Amino acid sequence: MDPNCLFCKIGAKQIPAKLVYEDEAAFAFEDINPQAPTHILICPRKHFVALHDAGPDDQALLGELQLVAAKLATERNLLPGYRTVINNGSGAGQSVSHLHLHLLGGRNFRWPPG
Repeated sequence: MDPNCLFCKIGAKQIPAKLVYEDEAAFAFEDINPQAPTHILICPRKHFVALHDAGPDDQALLGELQLVAAKLATERNLLPGYRTVINNGSGAGQSVSHLHLHLLGGRNFRWPPG
C-alpha cells in the first residue's frame, strides 16, 4: 500500500467509496464520474502505478482483475456488451497513479474508442 495513494486508501477503507467487490487481492468500486450507466473501477490491492510496473509474478493478479470484471458484468446483466479498459499514463487518460481496470457497460460503444 502506498500511504499517499487515493485508491490504496479506498481499498483500506480510509476513504469512503461505494465498494461492490473485494477479496484479498482486489477491490472494486463505482466510479464517481461515470462514463457509462455502469462504470466500476477494479483495483489490485498491490500498488502499481501502471501496467508497465507489473512483472512476471503479477500475471495471475492481472488476470484476476479481468475475471472480477466478468463476474461483475454477469451480475449486472451487461452480457449484451461491456468494455474493460486499463489506461496507462496521463496521455491515455489515467488520472490516479494506481493501476485500475475500468468496467463500462449499459450503453453501446463505438470503435475505435477516442
